[in-house]
Amino acid sequence: MKILAIETSCDETAISIIEAKRGGKTLTVLSNVVVSQIAVHKPYGGVFPMLAKREHAKNLVPVLETALRESESFLLRSKKLELPPAVEKELRSIFEREPELFEAFQEFLPTIKTPKIDAIAFTRGPGLPPALWVGVNFARALSTFWKIPLIPVNHMEGHMLSSLLKRSGNQKTEITEPAFPVVALLISGGHTEIVLSTGLFKYKNIGSTRDDAVGEAFDKAARILGLPYPGGPEISARAERFRKQGKHSSGLYTLPRPMIRSNDFDFSFSGIKTAVLYMVQKIPDLTEEIRDEICYEFEEAVTETLLSKTMRAAEKYVPRMVLLGGGVASNSHIQKAFKDAFLKNFPDAEVRIPENELSTDNALMIAFAGYMRCAHDEKSIIPAGSKKIKDIKADGNWGL
Repeated sequence: MKILAIETSCDETAISIIEAKRGGKTLTVLSNVVVSQIAVHKPYGGVFPMLAKREHAKNLVPVLETALRESESFLLRSKKLELPPAVEKELRSIFEREPELFEAFQEFLPTIKTPKIDAIAFTRGPGLPPALWVGVNFARALSTFWKIPLIPVNHMEGHMLSSLLKRSGNQKTEITEPAFPVVALLISGGHTEIVLSTGLFKYKNIGSTRDDAVGEAFDKAARILGLPYPGGPEISARAERFRKQGKHSSGLYTLPRPMIRSNDFDFSFSGIKTAVLYMVQKIPDLTEEIRDEICYEFEEAVTETLLSKTMRAAEKYVPRMVLLGGGVASNSHIQKAFKDAFLKNFPDAEVRIPENELSTDNALMIAFAGYMRCAHDEKSIIPAGSKKIKDIKADGNWGL
């Protein structure tokens, strides 16, 4: 089967096309296009939802064209197709709040032949509602125009399942079968949660943040330190520079390990961000060396907290596989800490971490989640022309 996937949950506009056989051990990545909005949001120090929506509406048709060309699915018609009045009316209704996207859609889609796609997977949630709606409506419009079924995908399921993929030098990507029970730590700009999975699509959230997500804490701490957005990579780079210089903590900039001793699997990162603020306010001359040490201490505190909670979950549920997912999972220090700790304390649990390009938001993980749903949960597929397509709504808080 060939699956086209759409991802617009935050500030990346992404489309991927994959090909896979039901029950196969590999999939073929025909295209995987990601357009980042970091430069657009950088002046705001974070993602501005309505600006993200505008950029998605502007980017989706060009990204689709690129993905179709890369996958060799782009074929021009000899003559532009005239839209039947009923179809045009339906498309206008779908794009009621994205008139610029409707204009681009109407200009481009009738000029190309319908590609050989078996299903369209798309991120329905969670994420920023204005951004999600653009992708949801684009998927609905493509289904209406091409008469192709839809697969709504949970963004966090995509992050979780991306740990099971291993890309090779060519288009082939190996698929690892999950070994249950699974304990997954999902860490991103909007999420920090521990999920227990006892079987395919059987999820139970056993721990989550009570305030800030860990990625949000990285960004806020970076802002307090006068570092550019996005804060996570900047703090990580400075912390690594501090380590490579062979330096050790002076003890002057110690930060708390929030909730590390609580008898649950929950997190809290608001306090550590506040601790950085109070610390910086007391420093008369915030030199680059001091910034590096605070970044080092911040990353150490966050890593210790994440690892401690996940290890506690492993002690209780004895997983055969531990999965990390989300943008913060690309942090090399966190990756090493988890691999070392689980190898030492839980050698029978396989730790799986997605490759860096699959940690940040992308459509390949959505395509893979859509494939897994196609292969193992046909009830997730919404047939083309179904009345259910009109009822699809973006859900910014959609849980696993």
